[in-house]
Amino acid sequence: MNKALIGSLVGGLILFMWQFMSWTKLDIHGSEMAYSPQQEQILECLASSGLEDGTYYMPNVAPEASPEEQEAAWKEAMGKPWATLHYQSSSENTMVMNMVRGLIIDVLAVYILCFLLMGRNDLTKQKVIISSIMIGLIGYLTISYLNTIWFKTNSVGYLIDTVVQWGLCGVWLSWWLTRGK
Repeated sequence: MNKALIGSLVGGLILFMWQFMSWTKLDIHGSEMAYSPQQEQILECLASSGLEDGTYYMPNVAPEASPEEQEAAWKEAMGKPWATLHYQSSSENTMVMNMVRGLIIDVLAVYILCFLLMGRNDLTKQKVIISSIMIGLIGYLTISYLNTIWFKTNSVGYLIDTVVQWGLCGVWLSWWLTRGK
């Protein structure tokens, strides 16, 4: 139990530190927060529209639309602009709590990995590193890359994050979990 707890605490810190560097100093995700010179006009328009906080896909059909109306709306939208929008009516500084939650999730994710790895009788350093990267790739492929397919977003930053952070975590865990074997 102590082995998994210490492994997950240090591993979670490794993930957290990489994520911090990736989003700040290394700017790997800069394309996801691009600047628009029209931002003031866009935000003014959204604020005055009465739009509720939420995530929107546009154009979309009303939930009560009939199948025929849905089909007509999708045909009408072909070849025209579309957007996904994450709208919040008020900016709040929740950075500290967001970072605490992120660290907790990172520690929990590494704890789950430790739980899976420690159940193996044939654990080697190589298997730990490869398993760690593979677990990361499962998350990347089924979330980030899948969103790339549907919403035409760039997921290269997430792929870099996956390989680097889970690789670094795997190196740590390969040393920690196989000590004395």
